[in-house]
Amino acid sequence: MTRAQQEAATATALVERAKAGDPAAFNALVRRYRKRIFALALHLSGSESDADDITQDVWIRAFHTLDKFEGRSEFFTWVYRLTVNRAFDARRSRIRRSESSFEDDPRLELAVEVDAHGDPRRAAELRQTYTRVLQVLDSLPADMKTTVVLVALQGLSNAEASVIQNCSRGTIAWRLHEARARIHTALAKRESITRRTDDTLASSSIGEFLWRAVAPSSVPM
Repeated sequence: MTRAQQEAATATALVERAKAGDPAAFNALVRRYRKRIFALALHLSGSESDADDITQDVWIRAFHTLDKFEGRSEFFTWVYRLTVNRAFDARRSRIRRSESSFEDDPRLELAVEVDAHGDPRRAAELRQTYTRVLQVLDSLPADMKTTVVLVALQGLSNAEASVIQNCSRGTIAWRLHEARARIHTALAKRESITRRTDDTLASSSIGEFLWRAVAPSSVPM
């Protein structure tokens, strides 16, 4: 049994126990997936406070609707779908942000902290680049941005993303291709990005996606 299969089996057992009324089992599911759900919510919302609210709402909803989970997909897929739907609601309620509002964006701050390695000059350069990346990422259509976050940033396969977003694998592949093209075009207008945008860019989620955007590689199907 692979590690992924073991994780799925463990989650299935915890779900069955939680459905039977074992609160410790549900708490174990929360501990198991909370960080991933928060990261997904943060990528989709761009706000730490919104991500906290989304994460809390998702687990409350999961608790109250757990009996409706039929197990036709993996538990994490079901919770991811709840998160995406809740994030869409939050996105609709927010006013479009200006570039200056990215100054305190937790995604930007974390990426610069990880990739600058304490170099102030490097930090300033990365801040400009990553701000532009986030602007373009956040301007993508909601479904396309979600696909990018699920596959390029969260590391899900095309198949897993298609289940979460209720669409075909071909649609997922097209969204990734189109997103790369849009990001590459937008970045090319502002700055020169070449293959010298090197290994340091793979250190953070933003950097990894930037690298994927300008030098597409194969993604898991």
